[in-house]
Amino acid sequence: MKVNVGSADKVVRIILGLVIMALGIVYKSWWGLIGLLPLATALINFCPLYTLIGISTRKAAPPQPPAAGQS
Repeated sequence: MKVNVGSADKVVRIILGLVIMALGIVYKSWWGLIGLLPLATALINFCPLYTLIGISTRKAAPPQPPAAGQS
C-alpha cells in the first residue's frame, strides 16, 4: 500500500469526515457512518480510488544521498 494522500488532502478529509459524522448524529441518521471513509483514508494516508485513477496528492520525497560504503 503506497502512500498517496498529501497533507492538505489529509486535513480536508479529516474535517469532511468529522462534519459528515456530526451531521449524522444531529439528524439521527446512519448516513453519518459514511464520514468514516474520508476519515479512515486520511488516517492511513491511502486512498484506493486515487490508485485506480493513478493520482497522488503527496509531494515526492527528496532523493536520499547514498549511505556510507555504497556507491
